[in-house]
Amino acid sequence: MDAKTYPVSHTEAEWREILTPEQYYIMREHGTERPGSCALLHEKRQGSFTCAGCGQELFESSLKFESGTGWPSFNDPVPGSVETTTDRSFGMVRTEVHCARCGSHLGHVFPDGPPPTGLRYCINGVAMNFEPKAAG
Repeated sequence: MDAKTYPVSHTEAEWREILTPEQYYIMREHGTERPGSCALLHEKRQGSFTCAGCGQELFESSLKFESGTGWPSFNDPVPGSVETTTDRSFGMVRTEVHCARCGSHLGHVFPDGPPPTGLRYCINGVAMNFEPKAAG
């Protein structure tokens, strides 16, 4: 992870206790889950997607769309919930998306999404939890 201090921080040992091995690999080591492997890919209920590391609300279900990529995709995050950095790994230049509260890697954002933003936040499903909207 980078040297920035985040509002929620833990030692690497604490992160390993908080997260599953797959979540640790993706969120702390900048890994990627296999496309189509996450249950949240097909989540269609109303609610919000939160960071699996710290619980911060990241994306509203109303901004989720089917991108055909195999990862949950969103038009736009909750304002102030994510930050981006340049990712130059694997011989590519991409824009990495991470949680603004704990710094965990979430996925990447691409300029090939539908209107109105034209963005596709392509997010690893295991990096998130889903909180259904309360009835009533």
